[in-house]
Order: sequence, then C-alpha cells, then structure tokens
Amino acid sequence: MKACLLALLVGLPIHLTLAQHEQQISGTVLDAKTRMPLQTTVVRLIGTPLSTLTNPDGAFVLTPPSPGNWELELSLANYTTKRISTVVDAGEQLNLGHLFLEEDWESTEKLGLIFLEDTDLDDDATTVENSARLLQATKDPFQQAAAFTWGSSFYRLRGLDSSYGNVLINGLVMNKIHHGRAQWNNWGGLNDATRNAVFSSGSSPTSASFGGLLGTQSIVTSAAQFRKGLRFGFASTTTSYRWKPFFSYASGLTRRGWAFSLSGSYRGAKEGYWPGSNYAALSLFMGIEKKITAKHSLYFSGIFANNNRAKNSSNTLEQTELKGVDYNAYWGWQGSKKRSARYQVIQEPLLMLTHTWSLNEQSKLTTTLGYQWGYQAQSRLDYQDNLNPDPVHYKNLPSFYLAQIDSTYWKMSAEAFDALPESDDFKQTTLAHLQQATDARLFFLQHGQIDWETIYRKNSLFDGQSKIILFEDRQEDQTLSANTAFQTALNDHLTVYAGVNYRNLRSTNFKKAVDLLGGTYYLDLDSYQEKALQDSDLNHPNRSIYTGDTYGYHYRLFADIVDAFMQFTLHYNQVDLYFGQHVSFTSYQREGLYRNPNYPTTSYGRSERLQFNTLGIKGGITYYLTGKHLLQLNMVYNSRAPLLQHGFTNVRVSNTTNPQLKPENNLAIEASYRLRTRRLQTRLSGYLTEIRNGTQLNFYYTEGMDLTDAKGTLVSERLSPVHTRYLGIEFGLAYALSSTLKMTTAAGLGQSFYINNPQLHIQAANTANAQEVDQANLNQYRVANGPQTALALGLSYRAPAFWFVETTLSYLADSFIRVSPLKRSSTYFRDPQKMGRPYEGLTTSNLSALLQQEKLPPYALFSITGGKSWRLSNRATLGVLCSVQNVFNTLYRTGGFEQSRNATYPQEMARTAGDLPVFGTKYWYGYGRNFFIHLYYNL
Repeated sequence: MKACLLALLVGLPIHLTLAQHEQQISGTVLDAKTRMPLQTTVVRLIGTPLSTLTNPDGAFVLTPPSPGNWELELSLANYTTKRISTVVDAGEQLNLGHLFLEEDWESTEKLGLIFLEDTDLDDDATTVENSARLLQATKDPFQQAAAFTWGSSFYRLRGLDSSYGNVLINGLVMNKIHHGRAQWNNWGGLNDATRNAVFSSGSSPTSASFGGLLGTQSIVTSAAQFRKGLRFGFASTTTSYRWKPFFSYASGLTRRGWAFSLSGSYRGAKEGYWPGSNYAALSLFMGIEKKITAKHSLYFSGIFANNNRAKNSSNTLEQTELKGVDYNAYWGWQGSKKRSARYQVIQEPLLMLTHTWSLNEQSKLTTTLGYQWGYQAQSRLDYQDNLNPDPVHYKNLPSFYLAQIDSTYWKMSAEAFDALPESDDFKQTTLAHLQQATDARLFFLQHGQIDWETIYRKNSLFDGQSKIILFEDRQEDQTLSANTAFQTALNDHLTVYAGVNYRNLRSTNFKKAVDLLGGTYYLDLDSYQEKALQDSDLNHPNRSIYTGDTYGYHYRLFADIVDAFMQFTLHYNQVDLYFGQHVSFTSYQREGLYRNPNYPTTSYGRSERLQFNTLGIKGGITYYLTGKHLLQLNMVYNSRAPLLQHGFTNVRVSNTTNPQLKPENNLAIEASYRLRTRRLQTRLSGYLTEIRNGTQLNFYYTEGMDLTDAKGTLVSERLSPVHTRYLGIEFGLAYALSSTLKMTTAAGLGQSFYINNPQLHIQAANTANAQEVDQANLNQYRVANGPQTALALGLSYRAPAFWFVETTLSYLADSFIRVSPLKRSSTYFRDPQKMGRPYEGLTTSNLSALLQQEKLPPYALFSITGGKSWRLSNRATLGVLCSVQNVFNTLYRTGGFEQSRNATYPQEMARTAGDLPVFGTKYWYGYGRNFFIHLYYNL
C-alpha cells in the first residue's frame, strides 16, 4: 500500500499546476458582529465542483474555469449560509474584500436540545446509548433529524455503537480506552466552548485522524476562534435537570496577540423526570492563546466538569403495571428526603496545550499535549447474610407466589375451582399462594421503594457491624495524550494529511465503602463462599473496613496506544479522490493489588502483556455530474484492537487473559447521490457494514448451571467471535418553499443483525474455572440498537423579524429487545440427565415461540420548537427559545433486555404463571410530554 501511494505521488503530471494568468476570486470571511476571521468556512463555486476552506485569517482563493458570471456559497457550522453573485473577467484577479457571515442563532440555540439529558442508560445487564451528539456540527438534513428529532429515542446512526465514531478535542482522541465511547459528561454543559466543531461523516476524509466507521467530530477550543463578546442566560427543562444558568466570555484576539475565553454552567434538579433522580453538574472552561508570530500560535485549554446524577431503573411489565411507567426502584425515603442508592459521579478534568505552526501558506503543523485525570463512580448497596434490601427482589413481587401454584389451576375455570371441597389440599394450597400474592401486591403498592429506616435498624443489631452498606465501584484514570497533525497542499490538486497520536492510560479500580448506614465497620468477606474462600485479599485476611476504605477487589490497568495515519486528497474539475491508511499499536496489562482466594496464583501482581498491531485503509471518489449533482463512493477496511474491558476473563479478580481475543475486522461501503440547488438540498445514501471477531461481555445473576451457589451466582458472560452486519439507506431533504418557509424530511431504513453463532463462555465471579457452554444460536437475530426504521417530516417558518417556529412529526419502529445468549444455547433446552436430548414436554414449536425476539411497538412523536431574538441598540442580542417534545404525551418503550436468571427451560416454566414471569424482560420508557425553555443575552 505504501509503495502504491509513493508511486502515485511520484507519477503525478507536472501540468496539474495552474497557469499563471488564469482568473481568480479571493476574499476574506469575517464574523458579522465581531469582525473576526472565520477559519474553515467552506467556499463553493456554484455550478462547478470547485470548493475550498478559508485559512486561519479567513482568506480564500478560487480559480473559476472560465470568465463570466459566478455565484459563491459560504457555509460554516452555526452560521447562516450566504450566496454572493459576481462577475470576473478573463485573467482578472478579483478580490471581494471582506465577506460577513451572520450567526445562525436558531441552530446555535437548538444545540441545547441535544444536551438536555445524559442519554447513556447504564444497567448491570446492558447499555443503551445513541450517537446524536456526534452530529452537533452538521447541516445535512438526515443527520440533523438523527440529532434533534430521533436522539431521545436512542436512534443509532447506521445501527452502530457510538464507539465507532471518533471524537477529538484539539486533535486528542476523547474515546475512552476502556469501552471505546467518548465520555460526553467530561465537557457537558459547555456548548459555547465546544461549538467550533467539524463533523466528517463515515469514512470521508478528516485532517486530524484516520477516522471511525461512523465518522469523526473534531472540536477546536482555540480562544482566538471564539466569537468575541459576553454571553449569559438561563435554561430550564422537565427532563434530567430543572435549571441551568450559564455564561461565556471571549476577548477576541487583542492587539498584543492575546486571546482569553471563559465558559461555565450549572445544571441541577432536586428531582428530574424520574422520581428520585436528583441531578447536579458543574462545568467550567478556560482558554488562553498567544499569537507569538504570524506563523506560530500557542493556546492552553482547561476543562473541569463534575457530574453527579441519580439513575432510574429498568422495569418488568409486572413492576410497571403495579407502580406505573415512571417507577424507579433505586430510591427510598430517608426521613423527609428521597435518597437514591444508585448514582453516578464523573469528575475528570482535562488540560491541553496546543501549538500551531503555519510553515507557509500551504502547510500547517498542529501539536497538542493533554493530561486528564479523575474518577468515575457507580454506587449501589452491598449486603451479607441474605439481607437483600432491593425492593424489586423477586420474592417481594406477586409473580413469585403465583409461580408456586400448580399449573392445573391455570387451566381450570373459576367455577370448577370454586366447586372443589374446602378441605381439598390442592385448593387450600392454591388459596394460600393466592393470598401471599395479594399480600405481596398490596405491600409493593404501598412501599416498593428502598426502606432506609429498616436498613439502619438491621445494622444496629450486630454490635456495630454493618450488614448492608453503600459502596461505589470506582475507576480512577490518568491519561497522558499527545498528537501531532501535518497538512500541506503540494499543488492546487493534491493535499496530504499525516499525523501521530499517542495515549497512555493508568487506571485504578476498586470498591469503596462510602456509607456504613449506621454501623461502625464492615467485614471484607463474601458470606456466600466457603469459609476458606471468603476473604477478598489473602494478603490481609479477616479485615474490617471503615468509611472510605477499599475492599472487594483492587487492581490497576495499563494501556499504551500509538496510531499513525496518512491521507491524500486529490481535486480535479469533475472528480475528487482520497486515499488513506493507518497503523496502530496497542498494549494492555493488568496488575492485581489483592490476592483473591479463588485465584491465589493469578490474581496478585502483573499479568502478561497483551499486544495488538492493527491497520486500516480507506478510499473514496466523488464524481460531479454537474455542479449541482454528484455521486460518491466511500470504502474502508480496518482492524481494531479489542477494548480494554474485554482483555481479561474476570478482570476484577484475575490476571487471566481472554484466550480467544483478537482484533476486530471491519468493512464499510457507502454510496451516495447528492443534489444541491438554491432551494433544494438532498442526499440519498446506501450503506453496508460488517464487523467480525467482536467480543460482547455481560454480567448477571443466574441459576441452574451447577455453579457454586444453587440459589444463583454472579457470572460474566463472554461471547466471541461475534459477527454482525448493518445495511440500509439514509435519505434527507430540505426544500425552501419560499424565502421564509422550509420543508424537511428524513428517513433511515436499516437492518442490524448477527451473522454467526458465537461461542458462549460463562465465568462465575467466585470460581476460577470458566465454563464454555456452547454456541449461542444468534444467527439472524437482530442487534438491539434502537429504532431501525425512523421517519421524520418537518415544516419551519423563519420570519425576517428574527423569529421562527418549526414542527416535526417522527415515526420510529423496528426496535428489538436484547436477547439472552444463554437462552439460545444448548444449556437452556437440553436435559443433561437424558444424554442431551430436549427436556420433556419441550417441542420445536413452543421453543421457537419462547425464543422469538420481541419487537417493541412502533410509535409517533410530535414536537414544536420556536424562538425569537431582538437586536438591541448596543449591538447586543436578547433571545428566547422554547420547545415542547412529545406533544401528545405518547407512551413508548425505548429498549429492553431479557433476563438470564433462569438458565434452563424447566426453570423458566416453573417460574412463569400466565403473562407474569418471575424474571421477565426489563424495559426502559421514553419521556412523556416535556418542555424546554432557553433565555440568553449576547453582548
């Protein structure tokens, strides 16, 4: 590949350079208010494929193919697109002077709608998230719909997890090494500070990295590029938070070459949309830049964000029918206050120092050093001696007692049962269970929340020893990053991009006791183990722990990643081409700080080092049928190192590595047709993506697998290799019906499914031996990734008097719940006592019905958004934006997952009575009607 690229460079014909006396159009693009240069503005010559980007001074040069009348289009994220007509004579060097762009206040203020909530839903069994935040910098009609319209329904671009989209800040990769996703909470609430962003869709060219399958969002926090002025305001919503004061200030570049910027916000709620979901998030940004010379600039950026929010639970249909769709099992009353046992805290400050060097008008070198440190914490209740405080423990619900009733009862009519003698044992037993179910129902209706008073009372019975405590799973990371990116235009046709990125991670992970709930100490023991195996750390046996102590597990993870890329883009009259490649080296290692009794020789000290070498190539062509019609084809193949969290079979307590671990192999192909006229903008794309050799990891309690505890044990489930396929079409259209009225429509029609039967490995948390169950029969099951069909139709009116209103109707369908791989294995339906034949009474038809993947009902949502701004006499702007989402208060489910507690078919049947299984599918629900209001003042 390298030899081919070198030959391409050497063999380029000399005649590609421009003639000396061709006509040219030049100019400088400035902000209409601040008069500051606007870098990376796209300047396009209408009717031709010619386009360019403005340089750091806002300047551009274009060479029309012939003299005559021409029209230029200027576009930049967060600014209103502008068209300019001009006439250029043969050989004329036409300078248009200063060209001003107005801030698109409508789209700018709508950015807040994407950040209304933390859209990552965390749960023990699954993670559901979307990729809407990647799209804050796009003007594509389809991608705008995905960001603003479908985001609350957890729509995923092309069905892919957001770890396949790269997020960069000043060239540094923000995707976490643990799980591959960007942690948006690290800069949440700082919309103004992260507004200067460019999004490159799919495998299309980027200047700072090779890119991801979903694309790349590149954020720049240069203080000199922020719009000069003071801005402050207030926002309120009825979803995650209730109030949000915010401010930002940018000095612009002073005469002495300095620029300063500050930004901050606070989002808070005593209770969000879900009961017991308090929220507190403080975010601050500071930027300082010094333009040293005309060619050198140095800027510092610092981000601090503390995000503390209580979670909401996923619920079974039984729990929802009893307590309603807004039921949240994670909180309870403590005195007169609601207290949650499940919260998340994220605090990871980020410091960056960036140097830009403009070697000449065609070449630029950008280098950034970054350091991020801090912690993430997930809380929950820990307990011993079967004192489980969970309000939705299965024995607290009616279904448990109904499942004890002989199946004969469910086949009888009410008259036949009543006719049985009162002395009949079957009738007496059945009535007893029915009464237990009624009592459980009434108790759950009246209580059904965490009983903090009872917890404190139980802890007072053991002479200071707590049996129930609140703890945090804590992850403390230190990440050192460096990136250097070079770009140069070798001539008017060929531009070369190259860069190297390095990341070093040191991560410490442990359980931390944060509240002993009335007691004075807690024993660091697993009371469900044999006595010889109860200690968490054989180096410190029989240990009592106190508030703030580490216990349970304690280990470090180390990672080093080096990635280098090179990319070539070529521009001709009717064809654009690009080629790119990258190579990457990844290294992982674990160090155990506890000697676990189940792994006495493999838990303490350093593990072997896992190393992976990966590479990728991509290329694409754009063919301009005319200046308005174009065809595109993009292709990418790359291998990706396994995620850090997949590297070890039982990472919390063992150094044992995953023996089946290998890099993913990814292939993506995309073809598009685009049409752009003065009134119409449309895109139709088809895509195919295949991901092979993936790994999936889940944690849950299960029973019936002859593991250490007949009543159930916590296991890790590992699936590998996992092959998945994603295919579909995307369509977006924006049509200006008039100068003030615009219609938009978008459609995403996709299919995401498994294309193999991966091996299933089960590892109990308290045993050293992994159990290879069998293949999980997942072939052709759908991937649970949100709606796979999404439609939207919008109409907007934008008045000359600076007010607008828009309405959007969306339809979302083909959402599937995540199936249990364990239930698709032979363990579930084959009887080990009968030489592996199916369990008695199990037929192919009823097994097929039982394992049919559930598809969630489709739904339609309607929203209205409007706003108004006023230009004041002192050149300030006062504005308001309001939005009502889900106007008709539609009830809908956004996702769900099957529980794997029942490992065998007989268990499943024994615990199912009617439509209320004891361990039924759990679901999440979307927001009902909700409101958002945003007030701001720009000076």
